[in-house]
Amino acid sequence: MKAISLRPFIGAKNFTISRNFYRDLGFEEIVLSNTMSVFKKDEFAFYLQDAYVKDWIDNTMLFLEVENAEECYQELSSLNLPAKYEDARLSPIQHNDWGSECFVHDPSGILWHFGEFSK
Repeated sequence: MKAISLRPFIGAKNFTISRNFYRDLGFEEIVLSNTMSVFKKDEFAFYLQDAYVKDWIDNTMLFLEVENAEECYQELSSLNLPAKYEDARLSPIQHNDWGSECFVHDPSGILWHFGEFSK
């Protein structure tokens, strides 16, 4: 088996708000149906569904590896997403023994890690 990509499925408390959030975050949306879209950035993608199961959403985390955590954090900060989306949050960079990361909670509560591994 030769893997080509990995595309997780995530849910949304409010599908319209989440779609807007991910477009503002810089992802390209491809609408698949009234209840599902795929969001792409470079070679990476995920499916957003109009589905909300609190326990599932509250335990969903995604890690997006970036080249430079500091630059990523500055870019995320400049988007001012918490001001535009009531439940969105951006947390500052944490430096760990394995590398550095910052965190974004989307409007539904999904936790994104934007991290850079130490070289």
